[in-house]
Amino acid sequence: MAQFKAISLSSSINLACYGPKRNTLLHSDNLICSRKLSTFHELSGKSSSLHGNAIVSNNVCMTLTPKNQGIQAVLSSNSGTDVSTVTKRGGLRGKLNKVVLAYSGGLDTSVIVPWLRENYGCEVVCFTADVGQGIKELDGLEAKAKASGACQLVVKDLKEEFVKDYIFPCLRAGAIYERKYLLGTSMARPVIAKAMVDVAREVGADAVSHGCTGKGNDQVRFELTFFALNPELNVVAPWREWDITGREDAIEYAKKHNVPVPVTKKSIYSRDRNLWHLSHEGDILEDPANEPKEDMYMMSVDPKDAPDKPQYVKIGIESGIPVSLDGKTYSPAELLATLNEIGGKHGIGRIDMVENRLVGMKSRGVYETPGGTILFNAVRELESLTLDRETIQVKDSLALKYAELVYAGRWFDPLRESMDAFMEKITETTTGSVTLKLYKGSVSVTGRTSAYSLYREDISSFESGDIYNQADAAGFIRLYGLPMRVRAMLNKGI
Repeated sequence: MAQFKAISLSSSINLACYGPKRNTLLHSDNLICSRKLSTFHELSGKSSSLHGNAIVSNNVCMTLTPKNQGIQAVLSSNSGTDVSTVTKRGGLRGKLNKVVLAYSGGLDTSVIVPWLRENYGCEVVCFTADVGQGIKELDGLEAKAKASGACQLVVKDLKEEFVKDYIFPCLRAGAIYERKYLLGTSMARPVIAKAMVDVAREVGADAVSHGCTGKGNDQVRFELTFFALNPELNVVAPWREWDITGREDAIEYAKKHNVPVPVTKKSIYSRDRNLWHLSHEGDILEDPANEPKEDMYMMSVDPKDAPDKPQYVKIGIESGIPVSLDGKTYSPAELLATLNEIGGKHGIGRIDMVENRLVGMKSRGVYETPGGTILFNAVRELESLTLDRETIQVKDSLALKYAELVYAGRWFDPLRESMDAFMEKITETTTGSVTLKLYKGSVSVTGRTSAYSLYREDISSFESGDIYNQADAAGFIRLYGLPMRVRAMLNKGI
């Protein structure tokens, strides 16, 4: 390696430039540009704001490392050298060191692995989060990842964290998007993205990547989390960059790069499953006039085929958070998994809706949320005992915004975090139990109890009592209705 002082300050330096279609390397440690700069001073000025690496052709191959890490230069021949041959680790679109990829083992993410290596000259660490999607989706992942060209696979069990730190706060807040959607996918993306940021730090990666399309919500949810937790990470979104347009293109690319093509039968639906829900989109569902086929459902039975005898469940709640079922305490993930099984057996939690995506279009989806529907009803019913009228009204109004923030991927936004602190405070006394009846797709409350109940039978009873004097109502009505009375007097000229 030659010292940097070996380069003449007056010599011309030709730079070859390769970059992505989008500004992927905006915060990159890489600068690869393509025009002639007259002096090193000009080169230094152009690169200083990016704090990155420059690969230089012709006379010099130079690496500009981040601040305080020194500068090295490698002399090359005078014949001129293509950037891709200067370093074996160079790529067609730029230069990254190591990328953590959100990996499922399906066709899309299997193809992304060699695409990242080819286009960014990087090592690829595949990351899979277990958020309760099922053991079948985790089988054989390591072999698939390495066969695709990944250097390693990292799998993390996030089920308890997902339920405790993401699902239960939304449940406590009463967050529901556009009257129906219980935010199953929306809550899962930030916990996965957060884990990816952690893995990137652990393995020394300088970039993260995902397989979300450019038309959906998930790309926003992933990337806002990346921005919030580590703004220095590069983000690569292949679906916004590559020329692959569909399944056949992906298969052709896989074969060209010797990537084993998954042989599983292609579902006609696009699905996302986790411990909270299962979503279905695509195929006949794209026409909102079509009724979903019964064989589409996977977590719940047809309500008409559910047991003819209702089942009663008693949910214990502490400060707005479910903790027990029928007197038995469970961990958050265990409680939800148990209720999924019970609710699914009774056909609970099927939702068919047309929603407004964050990117502007409408989409139709069908959701199965058996355990979540049970818990949502239980918490809401207990609040009817423990919260006063004004508090419920304010909480419900804020829940709409809370749900919107979660849906939009703003989990780590200070506004949501502040609203969460409010929800935690006002539900401190939402402790007690709720008994629900599950019967052929319906959930109905049959009983509620709480030591903090604001309901007083001695006041609410139709029988006379010492606290509430019915004669007092006359004065209240006159004062409460005074504005209406005054307006009527004005209209009649009184």
